[in-house]
Amino acid sequence: MGRDIKIWYDREGDYLEVLFEIKTGYFKETENDAVMEKVDEKGNIIGFSILKVSALKEQKPLSISLEGHVA
Repeated sequence: MGRDIKIWYDREGDYLEVLFEIKTGYFKETENDAVMEKVDEKGNIIGFSILKVSALKEQKPLSISLEGHVA
């Protein structure tokens, strides 16, 4: 059985959010100013967000390591 992933894009805010699980958590900074990781209270990664998504079309692919624990 597959895993549901929720993806939201806010065109006006140029903001993308990807959630692996819909549960309470908080966003943490990453090594890239445009990317935040969302973790639950145990530190498991439950998603991530990217600011200024449209700026990526002019750059190399975005590559980042998320630091939380993968559930």
